[in-house]
Amino acid sequence: MVLAALAAALLALTPAPARAFGEVGAFDPRVLLTGSQTDAAYPTAAARWAWELVQRTSAPARLAPSRVRADAPEISHAPFVYWSGRTDVAALTSAEIAGLHNFFTLGGVMFVDDAGVGPSGDASDFGRAARRELARVLPDSVPIALGSDHVVFRSFYLLSRAEGRVAGKKTLDAIVRGGAAQVIFSQHDVGGALARSATGVWEQSVTPGGDAQRERAIRLAVNVAMYALCSNYKDDQVHAPFLMRRRAIAGGADTK
Repeated sequence: MVLAALAAALLALTPAPARAFGEVGAFDPRVLLTGSQTDAAYPTAAARWAWELVQRTSAPARLAPSRVRADAPEISHAPFVYWSGRTDVAALTSAEIAGLHNFFTLGGVMFVDDAGVGPSGDASDFGRAARRELARVLPDSVPIALGSDHVVFRSFYLLSRAEGRVAGKKTLDAIVRGGAAQVIFSQHDVGGALARSATGVWEQSVTPGGDAQRERAIRLAVNVAMYALCSNYKDDQVHAPFLMRRRAIAGGADTK
């Protein structure tokens, strides 16, 4: 009787396991949906993103990424969302604004990828609309340029600039809050460089740098994932020590 009571007391004092996000701390490039959106600009890009991360870093990732609406309770259940498009988006509803505001308050990271960007990196209707609507979610924050000295360019690979399906400008833009880049804007169409069909054919050509540019775009996607994995989101950091060790070992493997 006494032993049973002691065991129960010890069990009560044992800390609860840290709660990881996704599949035991796995990176989930969740596709963010707003308004009438039903998928990412390139439906295959998110899965390819997860696959590349696993193959290159051994970090855990969901190979079948999920989709989440901005106004759904699940928006705050994980620390990363991927918002892409080519055309104008409808004004966010009050519920969508509230959902995204809560997501950012918890430390979430969003990657905004302009799939309709012009050859020189000129923003499409989607790119302009995304900035307009996110300014309503975070009205006191203004995007700033992130150059190659920012950690997102060094989180796994050492990169000198941003690239995607198009080269565009060298920098990314970001809304930085509490020292962390919570909204990362790309005017490079990274998803276009990632998208690959079930038969293994790349869906989009990459200009002007071809295969070498595509490789650098994939590396940028990996870096963004690693940055999100090591971010401070709630208490979901059981994966961080593993990733930091991997990053220390592999981070200098390639400096291209």
